[in-house]
Amino acid sequence: MTESQGGHEPNRTQELRAVVVRKKQREDTFKLRVIFLDDSESIFEVEQRILGNDFYNKVCGHLKLLEKEYFGLEFRHQCGSYMWLELLKPLAKQVKSNDPTFRFLVKFFPPDPGQLQKELTRYLFALQIKQDLSNGSLTCNDNSAALLVSHLLQSELGDYEEELDLQHLETKNYVPNQECLHKKILRFHKRHRGQTPGEADSQLLEVARKLDMYGIRPQAANDGEGTKINLAITHSGVLVFQVMAGLITLCYPSL
Repeated sequence: MTESQGGHEPNRTQELRAVVVRKKQREDTFKLRVIFLDDSESIFEVEQRILGNDFYNKVCGHLKLLEKEYFGLEFRHQCGSYMWLELLKPLAKQVKSNDPTFRFLVKFFPPDPGQLQKELTRYLFALQIKQDLSNGSLTCNDNSAALLVSHLLQSELGDYEEELDLQHLETKNYVPNQECLHKKILRFHKRHRGQTPGEADSQLLEVARKLDMYGIRPQAANDGEGTKINLAITHSGVLVFQVMAGLITLCYPSL
């Protein structure tokens, strides 16, 4: 071997080592896609051994969110059901896919949204109410639905303008069967003149909190006898929905 040939060997070894290190780093990291309540998305690259809490803090830091205790990250487990990210467990023990998708959602609804201190928190709650209205999980009568949509219009468009409102309602669907509610929505929106977006969000939450299904997001489960039930966590306790028995509330002191 010539001197020039021998001189290349250390460089080649270093290159191979660098390739191995980069490959190992890729294998030891997750690229996690998070969809936020406004439907925007971000990718977070984190180590697989990171705790759920540390990943959650990264997501909240991205939003500059201080009141973190009301929210959570939901993902689809390999068994097919949706689960909340557990904060005290390593990510690798919860997520098996290398590129899972998480949804940032409201997890805990306070009985009085007035206790939410930050405008950003109230805005995120308003987005959750908007999403729940649209997908039909927050059910209510026509009057309440029209009032809620009118507050959303005030927050998003500002003061009432009939032509602008109608154009917006034609292109954006806030509630199922919305076309039947146009007149009511416009009539309510007229009353909100002068409200800021933040005030409109607060009014929206005040209406929403009085609804029977406010803050209730049932999750499929089985009881001790294998009977299919639905569970929902609320501020007062755990709600158990049973087909035959109806609704049972288990208050936290009794759990």
